[in-house]
Amino acid sequence: MTSGARTPLVVGNWKLHNNLAASEALARGVAHAVAGVTGVDVVVAPVFVALPTVAKVLASTRIGVCAQDVHFEDKGAFTGEVSAPLLADVGCRFCIVGHSERRQFFGETDALVKKKVAALLRSGVTPIVCVGETLAQREAGQAEQTVIDQLDAIFDAGDGSTLGRVVVAYEPLWAIGTGEVASPEDAQQMHAAIRKRCIERIDAAAGEKLTLLYGGSVKPENAGDLMAESDIDGALVGGASLDAAGFAAIVRAASVPC
Repeated sequence: MTSGARTPLVVGNWKLHNNLAASEALARGVAHAVAGVTGVDVVVAPVFVALPTVAKVLASTRIGVCAQDVHFEDKGAFTGEVSAPLLADVGCRFCIVGHSERRQFFGETDALVKKKVAALLRSGVTPIVCVGETLAQREAGQAEQTVIDQLDAIFDAGDGSTLGRVVVAYEPLWAIGTGEVASPEDAQQMHAAIRKRCIERIDAAAGEKLTLLYGGSVKPENAGDLMAESDIDGALVGGASLDAAGFAAIVRAASVPC
């Protein structure tokens, strides 16, 4: 169970789904479905063009708005990119970086993720940094080292006071959109290793307070068992976040009674 020093966090990553009308409808549905849930922070990540619309819908709620990616420069000749100051300007409190799909399909490297983390921290936007291993790396016994290497790459993106604001999401690549999910025990083992490394590289206080999420085919049926583990503080939810009722069930599974 999440430490009392850490508030559970559930993030819905809508990926490349929903036009403006559908994004607005889903945002309203989520707001209604989680209205009575306490003891958990809730965030949704719509497509870029829907960010202002969703932010307006959720302005009077406790639900935060998150971007799905960011460019590492604040401005310049970078056609098609969106900067951290622009995300902050439309009300984004969070931004996902280093998602497995960005690494796999767009060639994002650890070095690039580090630059994006630094840009977000400069603008006061909380980075949700994704780390995780492939099935081949896990089967070769390289899972933990792969994740630690990805973590190490971001540690010089800021100092202890700023890195303590980072959220880390562990997403085993073999469990993304496959229906497979790490066992609660396997997920906890990796989360414990992540927290240990963060304590070593930042400091004990910041490492203990760091919010760690699990992402990888999270559903209402498995969310409770996953988030009962001591170092799993919430979830980064993909497909299941596109259904307001199902997403709300995951939020309730993460909530801590007040």
